[in-house]
Amino acid sequence: MTVIRDMTSADLDAVSLLAEQLVLLHHAWDTTRFFTTPDVAKGYRRYFQSQLGEQGVLLLTAELEGVVAGYLFGTLESRDWAKLLDAHGAVHDVFVSPAHRRHGVAQALMVEAKARFAKLGAKQVVLYSASSNVEGQALFKRLGYRPTMVELTLDL
Repeated sequence: MTVIRDMTSADLDAVSLLAEQLVLLHHAWDTTRFFTTPDVAKGYRRYFQSQLGEQGVLLLTAELEGVVAGYLFGTLESRDWAKLLDAHGAVHDVFVSPAHRRHGVAQALMVEAKARFAKLGAKQVVLYSASSNVEGQALFKRLGYRPTMVELTLDL
């Protein structure tokens, strides 16, 4: 059974390694669009540590059989005139370790994030997905998300 809960400082080592896998996956999909740096996990650990307990920040951990299987990072965002986007919940990261996929972990994280954002007063939840992330996009669509924007990149 998947347990979704607030991330704690005890989760940071495991979650930061998952975040590093997410970065490396994006970088593998497109090495010029998605950067990576040495010690990605350390950077994520520091950042997530600074965000624990902050108002409007969702840091969720998914446990499957007592093991950290995935995480979700989201924030409550104010109106953004540049994006023509009203106040909303934003899912920045959702990642499940390869060993724990196909067990409903990502779906459980997304459902909990939706509920939490609604409780915080958000009227929409927005996320961005790499064009290569076909499986993730299928999940998001099953959960009711609809495509609204397409990012295009030109390398100079």
